[in-house]
Amino acid sequence: ASAGCAALIVDYRLAPEHAFPAALQDALASYRWLLSKGFDPGSIVLAGDSAGGGLAVSLMTSLRDSGEPLPAAAVLLSPWTDLAMTGESIRTKAGRDPRLHESELRRWADWYRGTADSKHPLISPQYGDLTGLPPIYIQVGTAEMLLDDARRLAEKARACGVSMKYDEWEGMFHVFQVFAPMGVPESREAVAKFGDYCRAAFHSGE
Repeated sequence: ASAGCAALIVDYRLAPEHAFPAALQDALASYRWLLSKGFDPGSIVLAGDSAGGGLAVSLMTSLRDSGEPLPAAAVLLSPWTDLAMTGESIRTKAGRDPRLHESELRRWADWYRGTADSKHPLISPQYGDLTGLPPIYIQVGTAEMLLDDARRLAEKARACGVSMKYDEWEGMFHVFQVFAPMGVPESREAVAKFGDYCRAAFHSGE
């Protein structure tokens, strides 16, 4: 509603029953389906929160590597971009983020990667080449365990020449945007900002 567009919500296969690359394969199939239905890639913005944020980046790098049309932009909310969990905030923010726990993150990472290396660039975009990707907008809270995942991805994207918009919300936790319907001011502001970003991206893709 904030972006003024229709949304396709993909029920992609989940770990542990379906480890990497199942989710990425489903994301690719969904994007290709949109193109087969006549949607202009310039009218598509990828959006994902947490693991979905990392998946959105992996989708874009896969499309780039296969020479397929890229979307207009991507919006990443508290993205999980390093399943090797080397970010310092995993430890320094433990106990401050009410939505995440290190033991759970490590279990989910093991489930998702299966037998693959945690630092595989399509599992952990932090270790990939981001050159040539569409513009990216990242939102993250300063009290969340994945803060360094967002910061380091933003730094890497800029170093690779990607147009990057990056916002931190002081004291907010993992995927705080979900509380917008409950009237949380920071959440409502964040949703309005990424809606505006999507509208601008659609316009630039016309």
